[in-house]
Amino acid sequence: MSEKLQKVLARAGHGSRREMEAWIAAGRVSIDGEIAKLGDRIESDAKVRIDGRAVSVKSADDVVCRVLAYHKPEGEICSRKDPEGRPTVFERLPKVRDSRWVAVGRLDINTSGLLLFTSDGELANRLMHPSHEVEREYAVRTFGEVPEAAVQRLRNGVTLEDGPANFDSVKPAGGEGINQWWHVTLREGRNREVRRLWESQEVQVSRLIRVRYGMIELPKSLPRGGWTELTMEQVNYLRQLAGLDLETRSFLGTDKHSVSRSKVKSAKIRRAVRKHKVTGSKPKPSRRRS
Repeated sequence: MSEKLQKVLARAGHGSRREMEAWIAAGRVSIDGEIAKLGDRIESDAKVRIDGRAVSVKSADDVVCRVLAYHKPEGEICSRKDPEGRPTVFERLPKVRDSRWVAVGRLDINTSGLLLFTSDGELANRLMHPSHEVEREYAVRTFGEVPEAAVQRLRNGVTLEDGPANFDSVKPAGGEGINQWWHVTLREGRNREVRRLWESQEVQVSRLIRVRYGMIELPKSLPRGGWTELTMEQVNYLRQLAGLDLETRSFLGTDKHSVSRSKVKSAKIRRAVRKHKVTGSKPKPSRRRS
């Protein structure tokens, strides 16, 4: 059964359907040696290349949607490569065959916490679309006294340089001395929005951690720099949010296979956490706030 070319490429993690359509229109994609055109459909045995490089083509029945929860440390950037040589969030992820990981949104270099990755580019693109308004929760440590009037303004809404914004909820979460913790939620993903909201009230944020994306929480046992594979139930929760067909299979496999894979996964996570660490030194945080 044939499928639209852009749909197949998006499913393989090369980007969203819209991005793939742009690549096709730019002549970057070929099918069986011929430059592809918008509207082309392909079979699973077609030979597809992007910029001259062969890519795997699989039918929907042969592809299992995978999603990882990654505990991003501070100091990593959400790009595949960095001209400044800084570590990226992609460097510690497990290898994925015939596809690639696509980040669901971004966290700035000074923010840590939950970051989702999927092998399905269409799922990532839909979840990032503003129309879905997936709730995000952050733990925020502020420096100095925060007046109740400022907290109320953050709930009611303030005007930022790119328009009005507000937190859906702001709840105190303890703290000591001049450092105080808060838990805030919002349904947007604008650049540095959480920090900018606090800064609008002249409140300094000394630490920012994303702890939840929708119903997916950052596992308390997951170390910084570690990742874990989401279950089929969690994957289908995200696919339902995105309006996609539910997955019927899981990369984790049956219970028997899950036991053996959990041992392999634990070893991979330990290697990922150790990766890029230099004995006796600590990466210097970037002075540039992104």
